[in-house]
Amino acid sequence: MAVESNYNLRELLACNGARMLKDKSSVFVGTGLPMVSTMLAQKTNAPNIFIVFEAGSLGPIIPELPISVADSRTFYKGIAATSMHDVMSLAQAGYVDYGFLGAAQMDMYGNINTTVIGDHDTPKVRLPGSGGANDVASFSQRLIIIIANQSKRTFVNKVDFITSPGYLDGPGAREKAGLARGSGPYRVITGLAIYGFDEETKRLKLISLHPGASLEDIRENSQFEIIIPDKVETSYVPTEEDLRILRQEVDPARMVIGK
Repeated sequence: MAVESNYNLRELLACNGARMLKDKSSVFVGTGLPMVSTMLAQKTNAPNIFIVFEAGSLGPIIPELPISVADSRTFYKGIAATSMHDVMSLAQAGYVDYGFLGAAQMDMYGNINTTVIGDHDTPKVRLPGSGGANDVASFSQRLIIIIANQSKRTFVNKVDFITSPGYLDGPGAREKAGLARGSGPYRVITGLAIYGFDEETKRLKLISLHPGASLEDIRENSQFEIIIPDKVETSYVPTEEDLRILRQEVDPARMVIGK
């Protein structure tokens, strides 16, 4: 994807992630770009969003980017400093509207892998693993996934390990597995596009293309066939104010959004 702009790819992804979060909703946030998107949403389109962190923070107003979900800044001006047990119990009880995670691999049903690349016992690469990601994917009403680098190595026919469940093997599979009824993957944000999931088949479906990306790019950078509708929109483009907030207030050290 080659297009001249005043923003980089990670800033584009962060802005599109922020726009997916509705005001007065609750969101269970992972580290990295999900955290950046949620902070941006809190400062722009969703000022009353209720943020939940795995380590026990409820409802913080985050001053600047934490380095992890257990950073003391995740508790700033929160309504409670509780426990991982309490946070996971809230999710299991159905009180979390959005889950927001990154991934190394994903298949057409939104199953994601952050555990290993290759065989589990003798992997090519060992990744950070689940943490609370399995709970987030299992119990959040709507799961948003960010995969910055969409390619045939990240969009795969079968993930090497299911760290966090999507729609498993298709319609009805989540319910059979005992996961929260009506929950599951909602949106996927990559370096090329934004996707949703077909209501009937639960397969990945294109929603919008980022500036400079094409349908050919989409097809060439996936092992599986992506549903492409007749009407495809253009993704949200960051404004100057979005970029100012990202660079000066959310991530001034550029730890996640980069230079």
